[in-house]
Amino acid sequence: MKFAAPHRKQPLESVIPMINVVFLLLIFFLMSARMAPPEPVEVTPPQSSADDPADLDAVLYVGADGVAAYQDARDAEALTAYAAVLCGGECDGAAATMRADTKAPAVKIAGLLTQLAGLGIADVELVTQP
Repeated sequence: MKFAAPHRKQPLESVIPMINVVFLLLIFFLMSARMAPPEPVEVTPPQSSADDPADLDAVLYVGADGVAAYQDARDAEALTAYAAVLCGGECDGAAATMRADTKAPAVKIAGLLTQLAGLGIADVELVTQP
């Protein structure tokens, strides 16, 4: 009696190499992306013709109502917290970065500049959009 040879099943394609590639891409994009916390207040910066981008590591935000914000702090607390992070309490001529809304009152911004000068921050850069 002669039996027919059993049919060999084709081996299934392994998806493990594809999963490995997907995870490697995920790790690559997570490592190369810059994760930034959301802005404490919504700000529309004024227009500018300069092409020099600002360094946005530590930024003091000023909303349309003139309220200063840094992380969760507002007004005077925000200025104190910002100065502590920017220069560790010794702000002898330190440079700051401010992102003010286009509709923020100039009187409020001038008052904030005076308060920053009182904390020892002498130079303030205003972030604008091209």
